[in-house]
Amino acid sequence: MTAQPGSDSGTTPRAHAAADRISEVTLSRVDLPLASPISDAKVLTGRQKPLTSVSMLFAEIRTEEGLEGVGYTYSKRAGGFGQYAHAQEIAPELIGEDPSDIQRIWTKLVWAGASVGRSGLATQAIAAIDIALWDLKAKRAGLPLAKLLGAHRDAVDCYNTSGGFLSTPLDQVLDNTRAARASGIGGIKIKVGQPDWRADLARVSAVREELGDFPLMVDANQQWNRSTAVRMGRVLEEFDLIWIEEPLDAYDSEGHAALARELATPIATGEMLTSAAEHEELIRAGAVDFMQPDAARVGGITPFLKIMARGQQAGIRMAPHFAMEIHLHLAAAYEIDPWVEHFDWLQPLFDERLEIEDGRMLVPGRPGLGFTISDQARAWTDQSVRVDADGRTTLSG
Repeated sequence: MTAQPGSDSGTTPRAHAAADRISEVTLSRVDLPLASPISDAKVLTGRQKPLTSVSMLFAEIRTEEGLEGVGYTYSKRAGGFGQYAHAQEIAPELIGEDPSDIQRIWTKLVWAGASVGRSGLATQAIAAIDIALWDLKAKRAGLPLAKLLGAHRDAVDCYNTSGGFLSTPLDQVLDNTRAARASGIGGIKIKVGQPDWRADLARVSAVREELGDFPLMVDANQQWNRSTAVRMGRVLEEFDLIWIEEPLDAYDSEGHAALARELATPIATGEMLTSAAEHEELIRAGAVDFMQPDAARVGGITPFLKIMARGQQAGIRMAPHFAMEIHLHLAAAYEIDPWVEHFDWLQPLFDERLEIEDGRMLVPGRPGLGFTISDQARAWTDQSVRVDADGRTTLSG
C-alpha cells in the first residue's frame, strides 16, 4: 500500500498541532492589603508576626492569535519578591512555545532554574505561568476549566475560614459564623493551637453550641507536638468535627499517620507542602484523611493533577487550601466528594465573584478560570515586567 500525503502508513490521518505560539508574557507583583492583621497559632506561639498583606504574582500570557491566559501564585510574609524575580528570569523561555504543550513547558521551566531546586519558591514562581496556560487552554476550548478537566459535579461543598482566626474575639467569631451561614456557606472552620489549651476548648465549645450539628472543622496550624495532638484530639472528639487540620509539623508524615490511627476524627494536612513528591509521601504513609494541596504552592495545576490522581487511587478525600478561584475547578474534577475553602481575601483582585448556594460553591460557566484582573489589582501593582515576541524585557513600576 502506498502511503498518502498527510497520513501515517497510509491509514490514519495525521493530527496537525495548532500553529499558535506564545508571543508575550507580562508578570506583575501585587501587594494585597488585608483589612486588619491576621493571627493564627503560629503568631501566638511566637513563630511568626501577624499577617498584614499577601504578595501576589500574576502571569498574563498572550499568543499570536490574540488569546490570553491569566494565572497567579502568592506568598504570605516573606518570598513574594523572590517569586517575582525567579519568574522574571525564566519568562523568556516561553516565547515561541505552543501554549498547549503545558507539561513540556512546565518541565522546561523547572530545568531552566534547576540549580535552585524543583520545589518551593522556584516552582511556586512557575505556578503562576502554569495556571495561566491552563486558563488559556480552557478558554481556547470555550469551556470552564472544570469541564475541560472532566467535572464530576457543578458545585462543591464549601466551608469558611476567614471568620475564625485567633486574632478575632470570640463574640465576633460567633457573629461571623452566623453571617457565613446566612450567606449559604456549608461549613465553618476555626483556628486552634493556642498556648492555653483551655482557651481552644472554650472557643470550639462556643462555636459548636452556636452551630448545632452544622459541619465544623478546626485548624492548629502545625503548633502541637505529638503528645499534645493526641491529648487534644481525644478531647475534641466530643465535638463531632469534620477534621482536625495540621495538628503536627507539615513534614511529620509518621506522626500524622500515628495520629490518624489513634483518633476517630479525620486528619487533614498538606497545604504547606511544595511538590507532588511530598504529597506522595503523605499518602504512602497513610498520614491523611483529607489531603489539602495548594496549586500555587506545589507548582501549578500540572503537578496538582498528579496529586489528584494519586489521591483518587488511594481513596482519600480532598479539600484544597486557599485560592478558591483556582481550586473550585480542580475540586469539581475530583472523583471523591471534596470540600473547597472559602476565603474572601482575594476578591478585590478580580471583577467577577463566585456564587454559593445551599452550602455549595457553584462552578462558573465562564471559559477558563472565569476571572479577569480588576482595576484595583492594577492599582496595587508595584512591580511589572513584559517580555515581547523578540524576547526583549521591559520593566515598569
